[in-house]
Amino acid sequence: MAINASRVSAGEALGLLRTGWAAQAAGTLAASYMLHGRPGVGKTEIVETLAGEIGAKLFDLRLTTIEPQDLRGLPYYDHAAGKTVWYRPEDLPDDPAQPAILFLDELTAASPYLQPTVYGLLQERRVGRHLLPDSVMIIAAGNTVEDGAVAYEMGTALSDRLIHLHVTANAADWIENYAVPQGLHPAVTAFIRTRPDLLETTEEALTRGEMIACTPRSWARVSAILAAVPDRRQRNALVAGTVGEAAASEFAIVADDVAATVKVDEMLAETAANRVAMYPASLHGLTALVHGLVGALDAERAGAVIDTLAGIRDLPAKRDDPALAGLPLAELVTYGFEALMRKGLSEGISERFLTSDTFRAYLEERKALGLD
Repeated sequence: MAINASRVSAGEALGLLRTGWAAQAAGTLAASYMLHGRPGVGKTEIVETLAGEIGAKLFDLRLTTIEPQDLRGLPYYDHAAGKTVWYRPEDLPDDPAQPAILFLDELTAASPYLQPTVYGLLQERRVGRHLLPDSVMIIAAGNTVEDGAVAYEMGTALSDRLIHLHVTANAADWIENYAVPQGLHPAVTAFIRTRPDLLETTEEALTRGEMIACTPRSWARVSAILAAVPDRRQRNALVAGTVGEAAASEFAIVADDVAATVKVDEMLAETAANRVAMYPASLHGLTALVHGLVGALDAERAGAVIDTLAGIRDLPAKRDDPALAGLPLAELVTYGFEALMRKGLSEGISERFLTSDTFRAYLEERKALGLD
């Protein structure tokens, strides 16, 4: 069954859920949400990020691992009242003073026998006599049969209880809102920026009958592999087992280039004159350097980070290197400063840009060119 809802990036989905939470907290909208998307597209990360932002306790229920009684609770006989009473399950939030998110993950893969119990949660915010507090936001997630995942078709009785969001992979959104803030390895962010088509390849892999596909989740795992495995041969084998041999072969070239040429800490410790010879000569290397500088930005090193980034635009004039000719250095510096400023604002150090002579000169140059 087709998902006839708006296709949104992970960042856009997070923004919509933020709006939904604000409306629920204001008492103007109490709704349950459904995140559809291919495996690894970032649905769980969206919910985890939202929980962190709003200070909510996350109750993560994997519906493929529970039975109806795990939600309904277990009965006991109350002799005084002469009634059967149900113990409330501990996996459901019950504190009205504590913001919480009830995350019903893998909803479309849950047993059909569980769905009637879920109906009450989604529509009436209750299971039996157990009512969820107003401080609880309900978000579900799942894959579809077309994604190659284990899934059941969602019936109309269930679908009608939800606001549906179809989450799709978007390379620019993923880099800006996930990879850079999470500090993923610069080789990964540089590779995806130049090969955005390889961020998510589930459909192509299914068409070719291949088991392994590239996904945002698998690239995050590649970042962890790079940080944890120093041996190149072993690292490449693990990366191939994560994103497939074809993508891994292309990525290995970028990773080797980055490892050989990108030395962020060493560059920040040097003078401007000594840095000139240390800049990478390839687009992959320079892109990785930019992301590495964003990751290194803090109050102590802000000046050196700004100077090092700005130095990229002057490389053709200061270094006799034919490889630099034709590279989009101005665009790369602009992209880098936009990312730096976002991080500076989020960490409360934006004033370091205003006091930087290098940054002011950069702004004046753009103004003179009519770019601002």
